[in-house]
Amino acid sequence: MTTKPKAKKFRIRRGDSLASGGDAPLRATGTDAAAPTPAPAPQGGSMDIDSIRREGLTGRQLRMARRVAQKNGLAVTSDFDAVRQLRAKGIDPFQRNTILELVAPEGGGTTAPGAAQQQPPQAGALAAKVQLPQTIQKGDQLPSTERVKPTGDQRASEIMRIQRDIAKRRRRRLALLMTRLAFFVALPTFIVAWYFSVMATPMYATNSEFVIQQADTGGGGGGAGGLGGLFQGTSMATQQDSITVQSYLASREAMVRLDEDHAFKAHFSDEDIDRIQRLDAEATNEDAFDLYKKHVKISYDPTEGILRMEVIAASPEKSQEFSEALLDYAEEQVDQMTQRPRNAAMAGARQSLDEAEARRQAALEKWVSLQENLTTVGGGTETSLIIQEIGLREQERSNLALTLQSRLDVRRPNEAQVSALRNQIANLDRLIADLRGKLTDSSEGGSAASNDLQLRLAEEDYTFQSLQVQAALTQMEAARIEANKQVRYVSVGVAPIAPDEATYPRAFENSILAFLIFAGVYLMISLTSSILREQVVS
Repeated sequence: MTTKPKAKKFRIRRGDSLASGGDAPLRATGTDAAAPTPAPAPQGGSMDIDSIRREGLTGRQLRMARRVAQKNGLAVTSDFDAVRQLRAKGIDPFQRNTILELVAPEGGGTTAPGAAQQQPPQAGALAAKVQLPQTIQKGDQLPSTERVKPTGDQRASEIMRIQRDIAKRRRRRLALLMTRLAFFVALPTFIVAWYFSVMATPMYATNSEFVIQQADTGGGGGGAGGLGGLFQGTSMATQQDSITVQSYLASREAMVRLDEDHAFKAHFSDEDIDRIQRLDAEATNEDAFDLYKKHVKISYDPTEGILRMEVIAASPEKSQEFSEALLDYAEEQVDQMTQRPRNAAMAGARQSLDEAEARRQAALEKWVSLQENLTTVGGGTETSLIIQEIGLREQERSNLALTLQSRLDVRRPNEAQVSALRNQIANLDRLIADLRGKLTDSSEGGSAASNDLQLRLAEEDYTFQSLQVQAALTQMEAARIEANKQVRYVSVGVAPIAPDEATYPRAFENSILAFLIFAGVYLMISLTSSILREQVVS
């Protein structure tokens, strides 16, 4: 009766593994249990990787060759390179004794029957001999399954151990997560909330609303005026002016004026204001302007054309004072913007009116001078009077001629009467001739016709200049209407009223906002670091 050989237990040396990727460590239960089937070496001991690749080596053999190369301190680039370098050094990675060098027995017992014993250095020739695998007898040489299949209690205890380990790791990771959240999110949020609730100086905000309106001139003409009237009364008519005023109130010039008139810097440099919100006493205009932009907020609604302004100060009185001052600055800016177009529209018309009035005055003085120097009676000229008198004398002569003819028609006319009539007619002829001579005689002060012509020209010149003055007045009125169209004025819808309670800081809202900001930053950094770690590991 043959005795069953006792299988020896082997252990894997620390740091050695014969198979990677989930392969079980090499376990030898007999002389031939763990020996892989060696692949035949190529004829001639080829050192070419392609030749080694064509040998058809298995993955286990290649991994085994890599482990042997690592054990011998060789720097290899691949499994085939490991086979090549080992063969170059005269080591067969698939020889039995080479494989067993990776496995050391746990005790000092002997190896299984048929297994190659580790030889001393002087027995290297015998160890280099290739051992072919031997036939295993069915039933007796098989490894026991008692250690492979654990019992139910062992399986349950192993599962519980794994579960406890998983739970422990989860608790550790959760503790680390809570620590990071407390340090990077909760602590900064608490500091911000404490500052806004305890340390921050209360600030008072005064709100006001105003709109820039255009003067209503009434009526609308055609052409460009009619087209411009389409936008009259809407926010489009004053949109450019509103944007300009908004830009001005948010500019350094407005801040400098506010500081010169109402001591803006001195107010925010007060020692009662907390250090974070306080302005340094020696602060520059740039620092003051940065603070000004935070405490003076101006917005414009293009749909309604309303300018909304919020002025924040450390006291309600100063807040109202600053707000009223800025409204005055806005009105001055609007007047300044419209003053030049109005002056330009009125300057030409005013100059034309002055020149027309000067010409009319000169024409009037010339006419009066001619009337004073020339002979006039009543309101008529000398020529008209002479012509009128000539007409009267001719009519009187005609009457005397008829009377004379009636006296001569009698049989015995009265010579005395006839002679008197003839003398009267002769006198009338001489008078008419003298009067006619006055119309054309220019020996003394000019003729009556030339004098009358000068008077008429002077009168017509005066009349023409008067008409020019009337036209200039009409043009002046039109220019005034046009200038009124350029008028803009600030209409305050909501007057600035000082608040009786502090508007800022809003501790709860600011704390929630700070929490969201810190949480978002932490989440972004965590995601970025996780992605980078995954990329580096992979």
